[in-house]
Amino acid sequence: MYVISDACISCGSCADGCPMGAISQGDSQYVISDACIDCGSCADTCPMGAISQG
Repeated sequence: MYVISDACISCGSCADGCPMGAISQGDSQYVISDACIDCGSCADTCPMGAISQG
């Protein structure tokens, strides 16, 4: 599953790019739910490089 690091700036690009709707705004940054299918779309859209396979 992919994870979002503290480098997240909460821009929402990852949520917009997720075909499963598995990313949502958390308390301080975006979070990835168990609905993640490991496609990598979120990592490809993150301008900060804050998403990686965990």
